[in-house]
Amino acid sequence: MHALGPNSRNQWRVSSDHVDMVRPQRRTQAAHIAAAPKPITVDFGRAAVIVIDMQNDFCHPKGWLASEIGVDVTPCRAPIEPLQRLLPRVRAADIPVVYVNWGARPDRANLSPALMHVYNGSGTMRGLGDRLRTTGDLVLTEGSWAAEIVDELTPEPGDIRVSKHRMSGFWDTPLDQILRQLDVTTLFFTGVNADQCVLHTLADANFLGFDTVMIEDCTATSSPDYCWQATLYSVRQIFGFTTTSDEILGAL
Repeated sequence: MHALGPNSRNQWRVSSDHVDMVRPQRRTQAAHIAAAPKPITVDFGRAAVIVIDMQNDFCHPKGWLASEIGVDVTPCRAPIEPLQRLLPRVRAADIPVVYVNWGARPDRANLSPALMHVYNGSGTMRGLGDRLRTTGDLVLTEGSWAAEIVDELTPEPGDIRVSKHRMSGFWDTPLDQILRQLDVTTLFFTGVNADQCVLHTLADANFLGFDTVMIEDCTATSSPDYCWQATLYSVRQIFGFTTTSDEILGAL
C-alpha cells in the first residue's frame, strides 16, 4: 500500500486493487491557555499559526508604507522578535506555519478601482503595482521584493505561503482549502495590520467555522491606538479570543 494525499495528516493508502480511506489518527494535544475574555483549552494537534503581511512594503524602511506614505513602520516591526521566538517552537511541535501576504497580479487585472483607491487616494501616488522610488520594485506585487517576507522571518522549508489581493486572506485564495486539507480547526493569528488584514482574515475564519485566537504581542498596527483597542474589543467580543506568545510557549 502506498500513501496518497496532500500531507501526512490527510492520506489514503492505495494499491492496484484496494483503497484504504481511513486517515491517520492524530493524538489530541490539549493545552490550557490564559486568554481574554476567558481561558481556553486548545488542541495543538489541530492548530495552525497564520502570519499576515510581515513583508517589506509594510515593515521595511525602504518599503511602500515608509518610503511612499511616510508612515513610521516601527510598530509594524514589533512582532518580529516575538515571532522569532515563537515560530521555531511551533514548527518543532508540528504545528503548521502559514504566511499570508499581499501579492497582487503584476497586471492588476483583478483589482477594482475601489481597492486601488485605498492605496492611491489622489491618483498621483504610488499604489498597488506601481514602482517604488526607493528600490524600483512593484508595490505589494507577487514576486517582487516589496511583497517579500522580511528577512528576519524568512519561511522555513515546510512552511506554507499564500498570496492574497484583498484585506482578507480567504477571499479568492486557496487558504480555506489548504487549512481543511491539514485538518486544522484552531487558527492563531499574527502579523500586521491588526485592524485591517489581520482582523478581516480572522473574521472570515470565524465565519467559515474555524476557532480564532489572536496573539497580541505578535500582532501590531501602524494605525492610531484606538484602532488597536477596537480590534482587541472586536476579537474578544465577537470573533474569538486573544492571548500572548508567552502563554503559548508555556503551553507548548
